[in-house]
Amino acid sequence: MDVSEFDYELPAELIAQEPIQPRDAARLMVINRATGNITHSRFSQLPRYLHPGDALIINNTKVIPARLKGRWAHTGGKVEVLLLRKLRAPCGEATRWEVLIRPARRARPGVEIILGAGELRAEVVDFTSTAGGRIVDFFMSDQDFRRVLDQIGEMPLPPYIKKEMNSKDRYQTVYARYEGSAAAPTAGLHFTPELLQQISDAGIRIISVLLHVGVGTFLPVRTEQVEQHSMHSEYYWVGEEEARAINQVRQNQGRVIAVGTTCVRTLETVTDTSGRVIPGEGWTDLFIYPGYRFRAVDGLITNFHLPRSTLLMLVSAFAGRDLIRKAYEIAIQERYRFFSFGDAMLIL
Repeated sequence: MDVSEFDYELPAELIAQEPIQPRDAARLMVINRATGNITHSRFSQLPRYLHPGDALIINNTKVIPARLKGRWAHTGGKVEVLLLRKLRAPCGEATRWEVLIRPARRARPGVEIILGAGELRAEVVDFTSTAGGRIVDFFMSDQDFRRVLDQIGEMPLPPYIKKEMNSKDRYQTVYARYEGSAAAPTAGLHFTPELLQQISDAGIRIISVLLHVGVGTFLPVRTEQVEQHSMHSEYYWVGEEEARAINQVRQNQGRVIAVGTTCVRTLETVTDTSGRVIPGEGWTDLFIYPGYRFRAVDGLITNFHLPRSTLLMLVSAFAGRDLIRKAYEIAIQERYRFFSFGDAMLIL
């Protein structure tokens, strides 16, 4: 399958540069897979499309201030480091991470990077298979790495967002709990505590799973054929209580509706061929594209995604390429806001 099938032209002014206020004021495109019908609503009206007995699956990962700016120790040139995932260090003196480094050309093993005003020092240990990917050891005078991140780290906003964000909290979901993501699960940014309470009061179960969003969010598909692309592994966790609740909803003929592609990948990873969710944790590199047979998800809440991205491929697999292509054309005509801070769609 050619990657160009997932390309489209988007006017630059439709790329949302800041989140809408309040969160649930975003527009909501509602897509019926069975009929192909497309209607327009507001995210605050989401409860009217859910039924008592349904389950809304949310990803309670929390974004860390993972973007660090600094300089090469040997030249003084500017460098940027993006934290991806924590690794086990060989000794207690260092904190070891897999990172992306820009520019990467000088980032060879043994090279040192001074970050912030010197609060943090990094030494490149090894290469990874990812373009720009490196293993680095961090050293600091203050042994609380998280406190140092709060001091000098920035939220890792996508490169298409040019406007500076005033509050770090606005790039977190209101239910973010467990730190570890390099990017927000952006479909969840539309929820407010009041909307979640309204959904719960209507008899819809809200169930949390965890997937720490990693490098795959930042990497474009560079292959010509979809099948040749490899996903980067991301950590997931589904608890016994949560798995039991999802299975109970399914047994009672309720719908399982995933908030975001991260929840889809998590659920599809832990669901067996009979449709039963198995609790557990691990690393998933599941790549979902057209032709994939879904066994865990009945509905999807998601934003509008970048051209040629794995996220657009997943959504196309769920709703069908032709229907999604039509939906995106309508979204552009109707001046929907796109990408991380943009509007949403509900696919049922």
